[in-house]
Amino acid sequence: MIGYVTLGTADLDKSAAFYDALLGTIGAKRFMEEPGYFIAWSKGENEPSIAVARPFDKQPASVGNGTMVAVFLESQEQVDKFYAKALALGGTCEGKPGFRPDEGATAGFYAGYFRDLDGNKLNAFCMVE
Repeated sequence: MIGYVTLGTADLDKSAAFYDALLGTIGAKRFMEEPGYFIAWSKGENEPSIAVARPFDKQPASVGNGTMVAVFLESQEQVDKFYAKALALGGTCEGKPGFRPDEGATAGFYAGYFRDLDGNKLNAFCMVE
């Protein structure tokens, strides 16, 4: 249902390096770019994408309170690695990987939460049977 999500950034080059490294771990590559303005990554044609952009109105980028982008992955191992990579690249923890809402569960919704270099909140998740 979602085609793409765009996140604001104060430093396009710094943000691009973060997302090149992070999204590269799941096979996403840059597929659209307007130098100095925005960059978008996707895993393939007609697949959802994530973009970063300098705000069109030229005002400072800000983080939406309650706004979060969720990245669907296929396994707990992928979630753990993606989350760890985000933190290694300078992201900050917003909730270590685990089952939600029941931390003692062994099946269901498994997710790790983090913020990127601009403070945008993301989540890496999978569904475990």
